[in-house]
Amino acid sequence: MIGMPEIIVLVVVVGVLIFGAKKIPELAKTFGKAKAEFQKGKIEGEKELKEIKGENNDSPKE
Repeated sequence: MIGMPEIIVLVVVVGVLIFGAKKIPELAKTFGKAKAEFQKGKIEGEKELKEIKGENNDSPKE
């Protein structure tokens, strides 16, 4: 049975073979930026949804 560590090593080896060792850090940086943008958009969407529902976290609840 193949475990998670073996799968990770396999993905890294295939990535190096496909993209080359010099391109991997650039791809990782781009992936990190995309993930951060996704998280920012998710947070903004949740805030807008709360505003639409009339829930404002700044006001004290009675």
